[in-house]
Amino acid sequence: MDCLFCKIIAGEIPSSAVWSDELCYAFRDIAPQAPVHILVVPKVHIESVDGINAENSAVAAHIFETIPKIAAAEGISGGYRVVSNCGENACQSVHHLHFHILGGEKLSDRMA
Repeated sequence: MDCLFCKIIAGEIPSSAVWSDELCYAFRDIAPQAPVHILVVPKVHIESVDGINAENSAVAAHIFETIPKIAAAEGISGGYRVVSNCGENACQSVHHLHFHILGGEKLSDRMA
């Protein structure tokens, strides 16, 4: 499989890791859009939010249980945004489920 995030998870491509456990991996975005911009990905390949199903939804639930821990470890206070792009019209550039944690400052009230 020629998936960028699978290669990052496997250690084939370097990343700046901030979290790793049995189900997910989190690392700093190389083109941050906020002072704190972290990507959280499942260690199993799931294409996008559309690929979440009964067999893998526990992984997605685990990621959402982990996101507040990552935000706290990064010292984000006052709130943060969690975003997942799904499909071409949403500009999903890597077709491996991932969630952006954005914070560290007051974010725009606009989503685009």
